[in-house]
Amino acid sequence: MRLHNSEAVDPTEAAYLRAVLEAYARQVPVLYVILTISAVTLAASHLRVAPLALAVAAPAVLIAICTLRIVTWARRRNRPMDYPAARRALRTANILGPVLGAGFLGWALALFQYSDPFLQAHVIFFCGFTVVSCIFCQLHARTAALGVTLAVVPALTLFLLTRGQPTLVAIGVNLALVSAAMVRMLFVHSRSFREMILGQLETKRLSDENYRLANLDSLTSLPNRRRFFARLDEAIENVGSRGRFVVGVIDLDGFKPINDLYGHIAGDKVLIEAGDRLAAAAGDDTFISRLGGDEFAVIFAGSVSDAEALGFAERMCAALQAPFALQGGSAKISASVGLVSSDQCGGSAKLLYERADYALYFAKGARRGHPVMFSAEHETAIRRFHAVEQALMSADIDREFSLNYQPIVDARTGKVGSLEALARWTSPTAGVVSPADFIPVAERSELINYITQALLRRALADAAAWPDHVGLSFNLSARDLSPEAMLGIIGLVRASGLDPKRLVFEITETAAMRDFALAESALNALHALGVGVALDDFGAGHSSLTYVRLLPLDEIKIDRGFILDIERDPTSRDITRSMVDLCRNLKLACVIEGVETETQRDILTGLGCRLMQGYLFSPPLKAEDIPLRLGDALLAA
Repeated sequence: MRLHNSEAVDPTEAAYLRAVLEAYARQVPVLYVILTISAVTLAASHLRVAPLALAVAAPAVLIAICTLRIVTWARRRNRPMDYPAARRALRTANILGPVLGAGFLGWALALFQYSDPFLQAHVIFFCGFTVVSCIFCQLHARTAALGVTLAVVPALTLFLLTRGQPTLVAIGVNLALVSAAMVRMLFVHSRSFREMILGQLETKRLSDENYRLANLDSLTSLPNRRRFFARLDEAIENVGSRGRFVVGVIDLDGFKPINDLYGHIAGDKVLIEAGDRLAAAAGDDTFISRLGGDEFAVIFAGSVSDAEALGFAERMCAALQAPFALQGGSAKISASVGLVSSDQCGGSAKLLYERADYALYFAKGARRGHPVMFSAEHETAIRRFHAVEQALMSADIDREFSLNYQPIVDARTGKVGSLEALARWTSPTAGVVSPADFIPVAERSELINYITQALLRRALADAAAWPDHVGLSFNLSARDLSPEAMLGIIGLVRASGLDPKRLVFEITETAAMRDFALAESALNALHALGVGVALDDFGAGHSSLTYVRLLPLDEIKIDRGFILDIERDPTSRDITRSMVDLCRNLKLACVIEGVETETQRDILTGLGCRLMQGYLFSPPLKAEDIPLRLGDALLAA
């Protein structure tokens, strides 16, 4: 083993050196025990013939050194060493080994002159046995073994050859040849040992790399989804000893537009920095991972309370609100977090994750940009969700679903320009189910496409009975924008015979943001068909003028949330005026939703609004009630 000073340490060489030291530490105490036993027996056989200095004092010093080295290596064997310490330990062995070997040889040869033929044979046996023991016990530390061999064998061989006695000469020649053969074996073993250690290191490296690939996210280097659930299982197993913990699911709000508008390279940069910010905001007992896409997860351990977990999550949300620097500009996002405590779900990792995910869903709808802790009210909502899901899976769509229509009115003339189709469901098992309840359930499966097409077929048939100037407005889900679903929708419109100019399809901002490229492609296909396209609930989400500019829109529907306080809040009036002006400048129709009072209507008319929808004009109507309720005057051109 070559030892040298170097500023840069090869990790492989450092690991190999430590392996040599570990093997040496296990074997070298055995060598010193052998030397001690052999020295004691040799000294005992010469007590009556040699001076006490040689028979007692000299071996006592050598045995004391051996004992000290046994203790030293016994302590060192189970103690981890860094690279410099390992080098020092082996360097000491390389120096001390030959010195101690020469000391034993000198002592033994000094006894030779006081020995009879039998005792001389004992001395020669002791010397030869010492060499063999040193080589075998130091096979892994080649330099140390060679040092002892060179310090003992040449001198002993020369001593025997110069005695002039044929038997001693033969022993000397035999010793030299056997030692040479053993040195050859030493080199072969040393090379094999090195190859074995390097092979083990490579195997460990590959194993570590496989573990990293299996458990770390390749983009952010955070633990991945697999590692998160493994850690969650560990936390559940240790809840008795470490106390309760809190699980969180984090979703980036507004990330999708960054991918759509700046490209995936910019999106990856944001994800990497978001992971770094989350890790920096995490505490000692906080485990952060990336589940995939723009979704992260966190485990707050250490008997953290709900209030403490909410505080941690708020700091994480704040950390993600700072702008992200991108090439040529910056982008801002926020994060919503769903949290659940470990004592909510009876030790089930799956239930913990599902409830944290539900709390996240609630946060994105009600407290976007903030954390929400799963509560008993959420548990009730989940049960309701599952009940609706079960009822929907077995529902007779054509029989149980129906349509109501709410007019969109020109407030200045009182004339109905179009009617919006609104889905209704009465289940024999779940009763009357609100669209706010059954649409999210349907969107989790392919059922939404079937429901959309079944209701669109019915709406087109109803609209065919209306006057030609009255249009139909129909809502599409985000899942309805897929190429396959869009082909079915276009096919229904063409087969209906209804003039496409009488038809407007509405999509929400959320649907457009989910996959901008898909939304743009689908709406272009509808435009090519000749139908109109409306952006529904404008202002309710993260409104972006980029969507208004890039999407093929004909109409914008302003969310009812801006109308609620318009009678007493000047800010609501100013915002509404700005959106109406925006539509006018972009030559887009503007529909105000949720108008319920005459005062609201008058204010909106004063702001330049014409098209309105709400209970002031009419509640949703069944198809057969439309002529009776609205009257021929409202439906007249």
